[in-house]
Amino acid sequence: MTGGQVTSPGAQTRPKPRRARRRRSEQRLGYAMVSPAVLVLLAITGFPLIYNLWNSFHYFNLLQPENGHPYVGLSNYREFFSSGSGLAPALEHTLAYTAVSVPIEVALGLGIALLLNRPARGHGLARSLLLLPWAIPTVLSATVWKTMLDPQTGGVDYLLGAAHLPGAHTTWLGTSTLLSWVSVLIADTWQVVPFCSVVLLAGLQGIPRDLYDAAALDGAGGWGTFRRVTLPLLRPALLVVLVFRTLSALLIFDIIYAMTGGGPGTATTTLSYVDWHAFLVDGDFGLGGAIAVVMVVVALLIATVYRLLLRPNT
Repeated sequence: MTGGQVTSPGAQTRPKPRRARRRRSEQRLGYAMVSPAVLVLLAITGFPLIYNLWNSFHYFNLLQPENGHPYVGLSNYREFFSSGSGLAPALEHTLAYTAVSVPIEVALGLGIALLLNRPARGHGLARSLLLLPWAIPTVLSATVWKTMLDPQTGGVDYLLGAAHLPGAHTTWLGTSTLLSWVSVLIADTWQVVPFCSVVLLAGLQGIPRDLYDAAALDGAGGWGTFRRVTLPLLRPALLVVLVFRTLSALLIFDIIYAMTGGGPGTATTTLSYVDWHAFLVDGDFGLGGAIAVVMVVVALLIATVYRLLLRPNT
């Protein structure tokens, strides 16, 4: 009440008309500024998705243009999931590799990030050196690892033999399915762990130091502090790393192409590898489109699960 006049409770909290108009104007300006980038992204990503979706329901083989592009319904998808096509095993290989590689790479990246987050001398140099494997092109990195794993001239064989360790004179690529996948995992981990470490290190450095001091005063140990302070506040960075690494694992192609060529036999074929073969070797755009659609659906499902599990607590 002011000067005998009664003021309604919501009068002081109601925004002034001028301020509301200014806020709406700023929002429209923001939408106008980002709209060109959104349109470009939609053109770049939307057209291939729609084109692949259309291909997946049609027969479209560049090597047989006389057959045209008739509608075949779910025929390409039935071929994908049929046991005799060899594509269903490629899906199993991809999912299994993703399930194994992503936890290993993220755990190693988190461990390195925790070490680099501690104040010590030489951390600047260590962070710079950490980025070197990530900066090397994937095909070049895979070729180097293939050369190192050569049982006759590779450095790995020489070191194992000189140290009298098991594994010397072992054909890592081309004969054993397990050894081939282990070799791919080692090469992939060596290259992508730096990415995980850098992103998680940025997330760790964004956590206020006062929270750790308060946890220490409350008597929380190292594991308790990590579980109740570090891990919850690191969820956004973890979400970024998990989504990017999962997508990269689902789309793994370069290392497979350079190191194993899908062998021995078809033991290390992945979805991306068979998709490449369908598009560029067989010229089958219908089957290639179906494979691409399946990959997109799997990636979206996994990203949604990550988002639900790691969403911030409000």
